[in-house]
Amino acid sequence: MSRHRTRVLALANQKGGVGKTTTAINLGTALAAVGERVLIIDLDPQGNASTGLGIDNRERSTFDVLAGQISLSEAKVATHVPRLFIVPATIDLMAFEREAAAANGKHYRLRDCLAAMMAAEEHEAGTTYVLIDCPPSLNLLTLNALAAADAVLVPLQCEFFALEGLAQLLSTVEEIRVRLNPKLQIHGVVLTMYDQRTSLSDQVVEDVRAVLGEKVYTTVIPRNVRVAESPSHGKPVLLYDYRCSGSQAYIQLASEVIERERRMRAA
Repeated sequence: MSRHRTRVLALANQKGGVGKTTTAINLGTALAAVGERVLIIDLDPQGNASTGLGIDNRERSTFDVLAGQISLSEAKVATHVPRLFIVPATIDLMAFEREAAAANGKHYRLRDCLAAMMAAEEHEAGTTYVLIDCPPSLNLLTLNALAAADAVLVPLQCEFFALEGLAQLLSTVEEIRVRLNPKLQIHGVVLTMYDQRTSLSDQVVEDVRAVLGEKVYTTVIPRNVRVAESPSHGKPVLLYDYRCSGSQAYIQLASEVIERERRMRAA
């Protein structure tokens, strides 16, 4: 696949606990399972995406990349999933904002690192999807992700205040488009932690679809105990329990993402 086909998706929501990291891990796994070559960039100092993929060795991290000490290619490590790699995060990332505060081009560090990686990759063996797992705040790390991304994928929990946080994020994306990254689009909103036993979940799904229409993926990720258990075993849920409802939902989401990509390219 040619270089320009590499697609960079930032998984962002300033609220915590909405399923960003779970979606990054399991969407990445599902994409890799259908033949895509996927790189997850863990931009959260908590490093949960790294832990959730069973990565303990973090001698090289996203902080080292953003600090200009090593390249993304040097920092990435293989996971248990064929064709899925991750650049792990450490708590050092918390220092990035302070250290980069006065630097020129501080919003474009990640974009430039990605451009260098793509330029160095061979056409046929290059990365096809980069998924950036953002921290749960709109800080300099998240701004770097949005400045580097082609599109934003927004995980949204089926809860009462879901739409409030979403409005803030959408206005931030619009601001980034004007100030830092004119090509940035909303790829889609994925509803997570859907509980079919509650009328609230159904109401949230209905409300979000009414506001955002086709921007909301058809796939809804259910609240599922196997999804919740899998990170403690250092595995994506697709490896932990392929047949559970959570795994099947992420496989459907990957199909939707690929289909949406096809339509975006055609447009």
